[in-house]
Amino acid sequence: MTETLLDIHELRQSFPRADGGEHLVLDGINFEMPQGQIVGLLGRTGSGKSTLLRLIAGLARPSAGSVMYLGQPVVGPPPGIAMVFQSFALFPWLTVLENVQLGLEALCLPEAEIRQRALAAIDLIGLDGYESAYPRELSGGMRQRVGFARALVVHPNILLMDEPFSALDVLTAETLRTDFLELWGEGKLPIKGVILVTHNIEEAVLMCDRIILFSTNPARIINEIKVDLRQPRNRLDPQFRELVEKIYVAMTARKTAPAPIGTAGERTATIDTVLPRVSANLLSGLIETLAAPPFNGKADLPVLADELHLELDELFPVSESLQLLHLAEIEGGDIKLSDAGKQFAESGMDDRKKLFQRELLTYVPLAAHIRRVLQERANHVAPRSRFLDELEDHMSTEDAEGTLRAVTAWGRYAEVYAYDDDSGTFSLENPS
Repeated sequence: MTETLLDIHELRQSFPRADGGEHLVLDGINFEMPQGQIVGLLGRTGSGKSTLLRLIAGLARPSAGSVMYLGQPVVGPPPGIAMVFQSFALFPWLTVLENVQLGLEALCLPEAEIRQRALAAIDLIGLDGYESAYPRELSGGMRQRVGFARALVVHPNILLMDEPFSALDVLTAETLRTDFLELWGEGKLPIKGVILVTHNIEEAVLMCDRIILFSTNPARIINEIKVDLRQPRNRLDPQFRELVEKIYVAMTARKTAPAPIGTAGERTATIDTVLPRVSANLLSGLIETLAAPPFNGKADLPVLADELHLELDELFPVSESLQLLHLAEIEGGDIKLSDAGKQFAESGMDDRKKLFQRELLTYVPLAAHIRRVLQERANHVAPRSRFLDELEDHMSTEDAEGTLRAVTAWGRYAEVYAYDDDSGTFSLENPS
């Protein structure tokens, strides 16, 4: 039978809020990891993927549920699980060899064995000859190779990879992915399984045997997709593109934080809906792109992402903001301009602002709430903290900050209210 490396059962993680409540990050996470698989955790930034990795690595304790590694509960960093980070996390005052040897020194192995295994790991990942170099002498891709060598040198059963290619340029990331997959396919890596955290859909399809899709606020598993394509995989293969499309459809089929149903049956936001940090310029740009040929008002999201060279974390917030404002509709992996969106694309600057103001005050209650508070005050001025404190009663501090920044930018563009960053105050130029 295939050995089960990891068994996660009803995992839940929350953090205390300032108001005495809790901010739920992970909720009811269940999955098993057998030997011989690369498992992808795919979701937006802030969906709890990195938090889940920390729990698996034993760097934090869950609020509820369990993480079992080789049949034993994880209560601290277990031997046999290693991690590669997005930020390289090398010690700049140590050489390549010394950085790689660190993990082995913690195991109290003989000095000769430490050096031998470190040199072998450096050679394996393609940095032979750079043993005496310092991180400052290396490119980003070479520094990440050192990170891989440092994780692999301890011969872990499970390698955790937290967006290891996202800080690299496109060509370097592609080379490193290809080299890793080649070593994995040839059985040269001293590991039995890999968990890859990513927000890049194509990267997940390119590398993984299974892809687990996460929602946000809180993170829940919304789907699991098996990838049966043989390695090496071709991004232009119709089956590859079909899987990418399937994931886009799955990730747009339901909202990460369902809002109440409006009178017409559509989804509507509430005052405490977390808003994406998206500028009005980006919203205008996507509307114009969709309205122009070859899309002419409607686009397949994967095709649009390729055309604009955008990843999931970049495209989804913009497209979902358009949907929130009823300027576009998302369904079945497609995005289509609404009548209001088409009108916006055809209008001049002044008419665009008026239309955006109408949509903002109609469909984003937080914007209408801020304007109403300002209208009711005699001086028509209110401090930013008044609204931030209100939002923090319903969401994390980070989400509250991002939401308020988003609604501030949208309101200023639409001339719904003014905002002075120096004093941190909202005001009305025209209170009527």
